Amino acid sequence: MTVHRFLCAFSDTAIANNLRLPFQQNISLTEFNTFGVTARARTYAKIHDLEELSATLKLRNRADPILILGGGSNLLLTRDFPGLALHIRLLGKNIAGQDSDATYIEAAAGENWHDFVRWTLDQELAGLENLSLIPGTVGATPIQNIGAYGVEIKDTFYSLQAVNVLDQTIRKFNREQCNFSYRDSVFKREQKEHYVIVKVTFRLPRTTKLNLDYGEIRTELANMECFIPSARDVSDAVCNIRRRKLPDPALIGNAGSFFKNPIVNRDVLMRTQLSHEKIPHYPAPDGKVKLAAGWLIEQCGWKGKSMGQAGVHPQHALVLVNRGGASGAEILELATAIQKSVREKFHIELEPEPIII
Repeated sequence: MTVHRFLCAFSDTAIANNLRLPFQQNISLTEFNTFGVTARARTYAKIHDLEELSATLKLRNRADPILILGGGSNLLLTRDFPGLALHIRLLGKNIAGQDSDATYIEAAAGENWHDFVRWTLDQELAGLENLSLIPGTVGATPIQNIGAYGVEIKDTFYSLQAVNVLDQTIRKFNREQCNFSYRDSVFKREQKEHYVIVKVTFRLPRTTKLNLDYGEIRTELANMECFIPSARDVSDAVCNIRRRKLPDPALIGNAGSFFKNPIVNRDVLMRTQLSHEKIPHYPAPDGKVKLAAGWLIEQCGWKGKSMGQAGVHPQHALVLVNRGGASGAEILELATAIQKSVREKFHIELEPEPIII
């Protein structure tokens, strides 16, 4: 189907159903990725509700790949996208129910994640406070199984609803079906591009149990002179730490931590300790250990360094930045060079966190 015929067909349906006409051609994606790199999508549609999503999926060119956009904070565009970019702007949140142990909170996929976390705190609900100030939208959080300061989405996740790209049916996924692992889920693997997440439900415990033992949280709370902290105090402490350590994407393009912390067998740790006794490491499932990727990168001399306009943040070696005018390909070239350095020095592979197009 040609673009002309495709748009005419959608136009007829849109008029018949009194829908918006969402399709746009050759749209810049610069403002839709927090790296701020220049790239374009051949076709773009902003989605405000389920009816619009269903119509868009029915009438798209099925030969085209789909890129699902939320906040663009876990994305590196190295080229123009040759298909349909779906920008999910579904909004809404509410308390869905309670039982004796927990409160169930629903949020539409397009809700800003940090705003949603703060809203749960306004409802005097704890559980998401350690994940404060992570950029992005609610719908992206289970895809990446986002985590920070000892907490991951899987810890409070209950279920999600997603629309099948091929037949527009809605499917519910529970925690087990999402197959969560470290910064990973079924939606980054076998179900990639097969479903569009539209709503997420979280199970927040009614008994508050704050997680204070990761990173600098206790130190920050002490600096705040907060000795009997609430969940909101923990959120404030996390925000203070993140603002101090991580660059604001509004000021300098970045996607937060670019690499996953590698999870390795204990013999890899012991081998590395022979030459680097103080390598930071943490327990991981199945008897493995998690190594600090930022430390590995810093030991290779990359902290604060640049390749052209792509650089490594001077305060956090895990964060790659666009110093102004860098292309996605240049940022990827820097990332590849860092991987090579860590591989040669430590015989350890670093895996990128963002989706790379």
